[in-house]
Amino acid sequence: MAAYEYVAKDSAGNELSGVYTDVDSEQTLRAELTKLGYVLVHAQREARSGCSSARVRQKDVASFAFKFACMYSAGLSLVRCLETLEEQAGSQALKNVIADVRHRVETGSSLHSAFSPHRKVFGDFFLGMIEAGESSGELAQALDMSARYLEKRLELRQKTRAAFVYPMVVGVVCSIVILGVLIFVVPMFSQLYRRLHVELPGPTKALVVLSLLLRHWWWALPPSMVGLVLGVRRLLAHPRVRLHWDRWKIRMPLLGPLNHLILVSQFIRTFGMLISVGVPIMEALESAGRVVRNGELARIAADLQQSIRVGRPVAESFKAHRLFPSMVVQLVASGEEAGVLPDMLAKAADVLDKEADRMAASLLVKLEPALTMIMGVIIGLILTGVYLPMFDYMACLK
Repeated sequence: MAAYEYVAKDSAGNELSGVYTDVDSEQTLRAELTKLGYVLVHAQREARSGCSSARVRQKDVASFAFKFACMYSAGLSLVRCLETLEEQAGSQALKNVIADVRHRVETGSSLHSAFSPHRKVFGDFFLGMIEAGESSGELAQALDMSARYLEKRLELRQKTRAAFVYPMVVGVVCSIVILGVLIFVVPMFSQLYRRLHVELPGPTKALVVLSLLLRHWWWALPPSMVGLVLGVRRLLAHPRVRLHWDRWKIRMPLLGPLNHLILVSQFIRTFGMLISVGVPIMEALESAGRVVRNGELARIAADLQQSIRVGRPVAESFKAHRLFPSMVVQLVASGEEAGVLPDMLAKAADVLDKEADRMAASLLVKLEPALTMIMGVIIGLILTGVYLPMFDYMACLK
């Protein structure tokens, strides 16, 4: 299948332009436009069809979902909403995606079917909410909840990234200083010690060898780093390795508790929103396990499905897994007894989000002095190795 940029006219002579995806030829495109009452004037195949979805930012997706929910709740038709959002799209990639969705809706596809080819852009949660909203007749509510969820997830991601800007900056500065010392300072002292016929101790020899490698084999560093990254990605693509990695991310020192809170919050918020619009519990758990993109939580979601399927209460099933805090289990039990499980899951997710914010702020306060100290120790050790032969030489002079 390919994508075509086209220009067409209706019976009144009004021009329409856009991008149509998943058509195998210009004749197919002409037939599809004829069904809509348009006559194809010009069509050109896109050279890089299928790449636009990869360039759509999650920030743009969240903004699109919020505007879409507001417009549809105000009474506008789906086609009118999509037409307006297509015109207002901030990037060409998103404009192409919306245009394709609009074309599919105009040709009679359901909204879920229209969004399905762009699952990588909008995610499993968004498509699941649309499908549930269409089947239950609560599409406006489903769109509104989807928009709020995407905005909440984006806000949490931005906060997490902002919390670690300083550590990243410190790490980059430390790396630049170390490279500068190894490339420019160590060679000068190495020449000086060679002229003075000073015997170099082990730490200084190691610095000299590392300096030689950086100065004469620097060209091998970029491909080595690229190869290392590709190798790690390929290794993590293995299901068993990926599962162990996902487990370690939850249990790792310092960052593990924060990752734990964020993942559990996303899981229970997704689960609660899906069942609130009529998605069956089994399907909601499966979708929630996919949305969080963590192999350990996906495995737990499958266990929860099996436990509930044999008749155990939801709260008891959650309690069997230590990953869920006791507060979450208590709220789930209370919501299940009172018949307000989605509301209680939302409250639990809000509490976990606030706890994650506090933990991120506390972690940042601890990381700042720790990283500064580590940087000072590393640079101090390098400088000690550089000046160590000088101390020995001065001792001999006495």
